[in-house]
Amino acid sequence: MASKRGVAVTVIILAAITGASFLLWLVPQNSETAFVIQDYENYLNGVKNIHEILDESIDIEYQNMLAGEVSPQDYIAVTEVTSSQVTAQISEFVTSKPPEQWQPSYISYMDAMRSFNSYITETKVLASMIEAQSSTEEMSETLQRIDSLKARTSELVSASDQLRPN
Repeated sequence: MASKRGVAVTVIILAAITGASFLLWLVPQNSETAFVIQDYENYLNGVKNIHEILDESIDIEYQNMLAGEVSPQDYIAVTEVTSSQVTAQISEFVTSKPPEQWQPSYISYMDAMRSFNSYITETKVLASMIEAQSSTEEMSETLQRIDSLKARTSELVSASDQLRPN
């Protein structure tokens, strides 16, 4: 019963983050319109904070799934919500149109978010494999991809930080 409550709380937190994100930057209906951002550093810091929260929450649920405290089905539900939030963040990056001096940092962070989304997808694949009771040999390759994507995401976040203009 506690694991279902934990999943519900996590889903509520993730939904609140998504809602807050959209409240901060109202998504225009016209795809030609760009987000108007005046403080590119604070915008990037906000995205980074959201990413850290999403990463922490998905990591907690992932570890709980591996420990058997959360079912693979419940974990998959959490990954779907988190993945949609990451996709929303990527869409905001695409439409934000930062000035030239911020573009390398923004592009690197957008790539980090794409890598993070791939990481989430691979953990979802692993959850499906656990549910299907696949062999450890079959899961080994997926675990290696998960670790690789997690490391790649961290590398891209660090690169984004280093590429910020002074």
